[in-house]
Amino acid sequence: MKGIVFTEFLTMVEERFSLATVEHIIEAAHLPSQGVYTSVGTYPVEEMVKLLQQLSARAGVAIPDLLKAFGHYLLGRFVRGYPGFFAAHASTLDFLSAVEEHIHVEVRKLYADAELPRFFCERVSDQTLTMLYRSPRGLADLAEGLIRGCAEHYRENVRIERDDESAGSGTQVRFTITVETQAPSTGMEASA
Repeated sequence: MKGIVFTEFLTMVEERFSLATVEHIIEAAHLPSQGVYTSVGTYPVEEMVKLLQQLSARAGVAIPDLLKAFGHYLLGRFVRGYPGFFAAHASTLDFLSAVEEHIHVEVRKLYADAELPRFFCERVSDQTLTMLYRSPRGLADLAEGLIRGCAEHYRENVRIERDDESAGSGTQVRFTITVETQAPSTGMEASA
């Protein structure tokens, strides 16, 4: 797993909990890396699992909920770090449809050794997309958080249905994403 995922996770933990929580989960997890990550490094997914377990125990939040929250947070960081990826698409479903064939191609240019999940999309209607997630890491909850963050970015309300096609392991999950309405205006949009 690329180090940028670890560094962003620890940043989220510090922002949402505290620096003391970051230090505690790193120490309690007994990590081979000792919690020293670089954004371009590659680290075993087992280290992320250990960090999640420690944070779950300390914060009293279930791991699936932590992963969804992290996915949502991570999407916001991607929007700030790679605004061109998002500006090229007009909606949640347009962006999600482009992840595998456009976004991941660009990510691989930045991180040639990245082991990315696979996404297979089918547009069911103007308002609905099915997205099949496949990854041996089983981080479908992270993917769901990213999807929800994407919808928030495009100011759309979405309904997400999940069908785990991997007997509960989360390694192959079909998401059905339906845009229901535009999200309410925040009053912060630029006027034309």
